[in-house]
This record gives sequence, C-alpha cells and structure tokens, in this order.
Amino acid sequence: MQPMASSGTRKDRRVDRESLLAPWAARASRSRGRLHPEPESATRSPFQRDRDRIIHSTAFRRLEYKTQVFVYHEGDHYRTRLTHSLEVAQITRSAARLLGLDEDLAEACALAHDLGHPPFGHAGEETLDRMMADFGGFDHNAQTIRLVTELERRYAAFPGLNLTFETLEGLAKHNGPLLDAKGEAKKPIPFALAEYARRHDLALGLWPGVEAQIAAMADDIAYTAHDIDDGLRAGLFAFTDIVGLDLVAPAMEEVAALGEQPRTVRVHELVRRLIDRMVGDLVSESRMRLERLAISSIEDVRRAGAPLVDFSASLREALEQTRAFLHERMYRNRYIVRGLIKGKRVVEALFDLYIAEPHCMPAEWEARCDAPGTETTARAVADFIAGMTDRYALREYRKLFEITEYPT
Repeated sequence: MQPMASSGTRKDRRVDRESLLAPWAARASRSRGRLHPEPESATRSPFQRDRDRIIHSTAFRRLEYKTQVFVYHEGDHYRTRLTHSLEVAQITRSAARLLGLDEDLAEACALAHDLGHPPFGHAGEETLDRMMADFGGFDHNAQTIRLVTELERRYAAFPGLNLTFETLEGLAKHNGPLLDAKGEAKKPIPFALAEYARRHDLALGLWPGVEAQIAAMADDIAYTAHDIDDGLRAGLFAFTDIVGLDLVAPAMEEVAALGEQPRTVRVHELVRRLIDRMVGDLVSESRMRLERLAISSIEDVRRAGAPLVDFSASLREALEQTRAFLHERMYRNRYIVRGLIKGKRVVEALFDLYIAEPHCMPAEWEARCDAPGTETTARAVADFIAGMTDRYALREYRKLFEITEYPT
C-alpha cells in the first residue's frame, strides 16, 4: 500500500489543477473558508467535501419522494426533486467544464439547490408561506440555508454541514443578490436567511460566483426540457402541440429527419437536442460577457453589478414562450392541479394541528416548541413539515385525521 502524499504535495497538485481554470473561476485554495474552522481533508478539496456532504445528507435522500410536478405516487418515470437535482448537477458540470470553472463547487450548488423544498412542490411552499405569514414567512431557498447550517445534525463539532462560504453564497443567492446597491433589501429577506446572515456575512448585496450562476441557469434548462419530456409521456400535450414553439421547432425538424422511430425514442431525441441547444447558447453568451468585461477574478464576478451567466436575447425569448405554453398546458392542467390542491390541504391541516397541539409531533420536534401558537412553535412546525416527503406527509395526515373502526 503506497504511503499517503504529503500535505505539501496535495497543495501542489491543487495549484496545478487550479492553473487550468479560467480567470473568473473560484479557487479552492482561496476559499473564504467555513464558519466553523476545520482541518483540510487529506484527499479532497474544500469544494469536493461540500459536494460529498450534501450527497450524504438526510435532506438529499428525502428528495426522492418530493414532488417536482407530479406527486411521487402518480408514476414511476416522472421526475422527482431528486432526479431533477441530479439532472441539474449533470448539466451544471458540463457547462462548468466548458467555461473553465471549478466543477466541484458548481456541482455542490446544483445538488443542494432544492434541499429546502417542502412536500408537494411549489403548492406546499405557497401553503407554508401563507401559514407562516405572521412569523416571517417561508421560502425554500432560505430553508435550504437553514437545513445546511442548522437542521442537519451529523457532526459533533457543529450544527449543519459547515459548507464553505462559496457554496453557501451560491445557495443563498440562487436568484441573485438580495440587497440593492445601497445595501437595502430588494424585498423582505426570508426569516431563515436573515437569521443566518446575522452570524455569517454572505455578502447578500453581491452576485455569487460563476459556478453558482451556472447552477441556477442549469435549473431552468433542466426543468424546461424535462417538463416537456414528462408532459409528452403523461399525454398532457402532443408533438403537434409543441412543434410551433421557437425553442422546439429546430429540434423537431432534426428528430423528423431520423425517420420512423418509436415514440419513446422520439421524445428522448427531442429532449436531448433541447438541452444541447440551451447549454450551447448559455455557454456562448456567458463566455462573451466574461471576456468582454475582462473578468479576471471571482471578486470581479461578485462586483459586476449584473449576471454574467445568461442566455442570448433570442433564446431567452424562445424560452419564455415555451414556459408560457407549459404553464397553460401542464402546470394548470386539471389533473396536475387536482393533486396539488390535495397537497395544499394536507400541509394546511398538519400545520394547524401541530401548532395547536405540538405533542402530536415526534418528541425531538416537540422539544423545540414552547407554548402552542408562538413563533418558536410555528418555526419548529414549519421546519418539521418542510422536511417531510410527500408520502410521509400523506401518512401523517391519514394517521392524524382518518377515523378507523377497528374490530372488537
């Protein structure tokens, strides 16, 4: 068995790898570090450790049974939050490589971006936000920060996952800076994020690194292409319904040129072409912006005053047309809406019961509460519900509200 390389050799190898990165990339050797200092790993960079901690977290595993569009039990082949996150990570890593970025940091931001989503997708989030209106509201991006900094309990030395500054800022600013040029909030900062920012300054008025910006745009690419995939497979619309979309039309022509093919093959060939077109446009447009502004460091990225990763104007227009179609034909489809209305009612009923009767929650969650109806209790209830999978929420609902007659 060969002896482990010395610390100096490891650092030399890291510097060698970093010499291959573009000037605008984040560099692990220059990371702003972790809130709770830790010795460096003998085998992995700080960003690799972030990615691995996310993958091994309980919150990441729970994404398997959380709604993307279809509630988890409605079909084995539709996307869940877990498969969506994996697909976002793959697209992110591919784009990051083309732009000379730190792929591990980019992948960490992608894998963790949806950890804070409650059950039943955006319907569950809207319901929790409404139920928490008197206690600071609820936002899934802020809840992601709360999970990775507080709620995950895996390490003896600190709460959360103790991720690097660069990963945390990417998650906190998934949709861009939260403060304007004057340092004032563009809109109220969600409770969970505001609470953490008091302990750890994440520079909420600056843009995140290019790796985080790529992960955010890969999210858009993934859900657009894959919602078309799921919508076609579910029969919510047909090829003839989407052939007129500017984003889809060129890919449809290429698929038609393949000749007669099984429907499943046609769907896949279409989706892969859509992803390829969007990634190609994103990389080309972003590289042009980075080079035009002569971005030479991650600090230049943070202080650019505008996003440096984006689609071209023509593709963004085509993308908006496609999203409008999906909103009308998929997200507002009676079949989809009916399932999500049920999910909203489950979340609402559970919240109302738990905040009034905290003892109905598991003991470790009841211990986080004080009196019924208080802000402390409401936050514990929101954290508990947000961590639920669809199936756990449904099971709890049945256990608490369905009256079963047992034989004597």
